[in-house]
Amino acid sequence: MSTQQELKDGGQPYGDLKLIVSDGSVSRQLVPIKNIGADFVGQNIWIRGRLHSSRCKGKQAFFVLRHQCYTIQAILRVAEGTCVTKEMITFAAGLPKESIIDVFGLVKQAPVKIESCSQNDVELELSQIFAVSRSDARLAVQIEDLSRSEAEIVAEIEKLELKAGRGKKAAGDASKETVLTIRVDQDTRLNNRVIDLRTVTNQAIFRIESGITNLFREALNGRGFVEIHTPKIINAASEGGANVFEVSYFKSKAYLAQSPQFYKQMAIAADFDRVYTIGAVFRAEDSNTHRHLTEFVGLDLEMSFNYDYHEVLELIGMMFVDIFEGLEKRFSAEIAAVYRQYPAQPFKYLKESLVLKFHEAVVLLRQAGAEIGDEDDLTTANEKLLGKLVREKYNTDFYILDKFPLAVRPFYTMPDMSDKRYSNSYDMFMRGEEILSGAQRIHDELLLIERAKHHAIDVKTIEPYIKAFKYGCPPHAGGGIGLERVTMLYLGLDNIRKTSMFPRDPKRLEP
Repeated sequence: MSTQQELKDGGQPYGDLKLIVSDGSVSRQLVPIKNIGADFVGQNIWIRGRLHSSRCKGKQAFFVLRHQCYTIQAILRVAEGTCVTKEMITFAAGLPKESIIDVFGLVKQAPVKIESCSQNDVELELSQIFAVSRSDARLAVQIEDLSRSEAEIVAEIEKLELKAGRGKKAAGDASKETVLTIRVDQDTRLNNRVIDLRTVTNQAIFRIESGITNLFREALNGRGFVEIHTPKIINAASEGGANVFEVSYFKSKAYLAQSPQFYKQMAIAADFDRVYTIGAVFRAEDSNTHRHLTEFVGLDLEMSFNYDYHEVLELIGMMFVDIFEGLEKRFSAEIAAVYRQYPAQPFKYLKESLVLKFHEAVVLLRQAGAEIGDEDDLTTANEKLLGKLVREKYNTDFYILDKFPLAVRPFYTMPDMSDKRYSNSYDMFMRGEEILSGAQRIHDELLLIERAKHHAIDVKTIEPYIKAFKYGCPPHAGGGIGLERVTMLYLGLDNIRKTSMFPRDPKRLEP
């Protein structure tokens, strides 16, 4: 397709396109930036992208166009035999950054490798440029600032200090003043989330997160699981606790589900054998920490077993290995993009997942100087310490703790009948933080009622759940996983709000 043919169709080689209202078709074919490589050299093509950056001087302009994780350099210059004019350069120079534009041009081999662009061996010589949707020129926050790595922040501070020529103390003071303008804080990012999500790093994070859900499905579908969908409005607290959101429900009240727990088990009682669900989970906990949200995405599974709940524990361990291997194979470029902005040690795991008994973990912690009782739950500090100890001793960031104290588990957890201080329950950890809590569930009606009363739960409020076990139910176990937490810990990020597209916590309900 020649430039002259395009000009016949488009007329003026630059300007603002009229508002696209789907009132007619256009024969123009747009090539995705990610597809443009050396095999396109010599072709005239149309592409659409955001104006990531521009530099105009005299009779030429240099642009970087961006779409999702991919960028390409483009050049517009006045020259004999072309339709490019000084007026066209002026138009291009006036386009605000982040505007969506359509450009037409010749793909050329880049004279030198363009390190700042993902498509680093080619560039575009432009002959047409049109604004599809202009951005407000006054961006609330700059993409460059949102994309800056910690190493770049430190280097920028050092450069400013050197330029100021101050002494050590004054330079330290300058760092404190300057860093606020160089590093974009979490609240500013979230208050301008749509712009923040455009960065290459965030594009990568949420593609990796999507990959985790797909790999979760693949691993379980390949093992005979059925995906189900469970209610999110329920009549009783699903975990038997007080941390629930109450909502009005016509002339009565209801609660937002803390987990799909009851319904997974009811599906097992209905002979589905192996089930999983992916959906929103709500926790009314006033926890303002780096790893808690009031709404998150739960990856939950439940399965019947024959004689030992370790059949389930081992399957879940294999499922996680499948996910980790899949991420390495399919998302290596995205993982590298995240590490460029947020450096972290690559995630380590074993092909056969490490399983430690809870009492073994207690011994490790005590040897390291931690204070913990035989039947105490793990504190956040002890979780972190244990993660460090396990990495040093076993060279893995993923491991399983088995046989938790019964007193710290939900009422539906099966006690360990050989030692009733403990239970047939387990947690799974990544980089020293819990990402799955699971157990063998009580499948006997009378024992379930007994344990519910022990936890001071009014059995009448969970009668439909109790009834599910009245007519026979196979032994079963399962677990619940927090998607955002898995993504955060796999990538070694410091805050779960980085892996929740629009996070909800006790202080945030928007955007």
